[in-house]
Amino acid sequence: MAEFWSGYALPGAIIVAQILVIIVPLLGAVAYLTLAERKVIAAIQLRKGPNVVGPFGLLQPIADGVKLLLKETVIPSGANPVVFVIAPMLTFMLSLIAWAAIPFDLGLVLADINVGILYLFAISSLGVYGIIMAGWASNSKYAFLGALRSAAQMVSYEVSIGFVIITVLLCVGSLNLTEIVLAQENMWFFIPLFPMFIIFFVSGLAETNRSPFDLPEGESEIVAGYFVEYSSMSFALFFLGEYANMILVSAMTSVLFLGGWLPPFDVAPFTWIPGPIWFAGKIGLCLFVFLWVRATMPRYRYDQLMRLGWKVFLPFSLFWVVLTAGVLMATGWVPR
Repeated sequence: MAEFWSGYALPGAIIVAQILVIIVPLLGAVAYLTLAERKVIAAIQLRKGPNVVGPFGLLQPIADGVKLLLKETVIPSGANPVVFVIAPMLTFMLSLIAWAAIPFDLGLVLADINVGILYLFAISSLGVYGIIMAGWASNSKYAFLGALRSAAQMVSYEVSIGFVIITVLLCVGSLNLTEIVLAQENMWFFIPLFPMFIIFFVSGLAETNRSPFDLPEGESEIVAGYFVEYSSMSFALFFLGEYANMILVSAMTSVLFLGGWLPPFDVAPFTWIPGPIWFAGKIGLCLFVFLWVRATMPRYRYDQLMRLGWKVFLPFSLFWVVLTAGVLMATGWVPR
């Protein structure tokens, strides 16, 4: 029996090590993205931002994490305790498991599945369940209203995201994320598909409940929305899940439109920089735009949010799918 299990221990340990190589830097990036957001917004508003805890405020995310970890977890007396606790855990786990299909370089991917983009779309669609569970289990009208807002918002913009993905798939002929990146060797897709690139990124803002689409968390109307009853680490899991989803949307934007790990020009010295560095740089650029938008754009009204999703993005993305298919058929262009 010992010989039987010994043959399976090494592959299992390798998989765990590969998962940790992805998860540990991701958690560090999530922690320091909170600091980067406060620093960027402070710079735009001509303030200093966190600068007391550690040199240049670099220990501020650690101090915030320790503070939340040491606080008491308060469960409201009228809440459903099981669903109340599971909701933030589900939101956080969904933001992590999507990274299994993200390619960091050629061959550097945890699960190089043939339907990678479908896997990502399915995981992002499940994110609404954690928010609905949190709003319902809190037994609070404010929390439930915030959850309903978030569900309607996420479902509305997922439709446009789906049509954007279909447009990219028409140009590639594959659902594999590595193939999508390799298809951009000569030209990144954000050039020929620029309107869809804009729709995808703006829909990503709405999908992650980020400003100017942060209506589920509208402090002035519904007092922080669906996690108003949460505290300590249960609140922190929602917080971490939101920032992990921001990084995931940025990674998807990079893979679908910005060439993934590919350099902008196939000449030295661009080719000397490793692919994962290019990939991380593109994610960082997209995240900076996330933060820049929050510091400069006012919050939409809810009717404006829904009008943009259903009356602008949906018909335009559907039109662009038809246009792309027509151009591909007229030119006789065959995907890779």
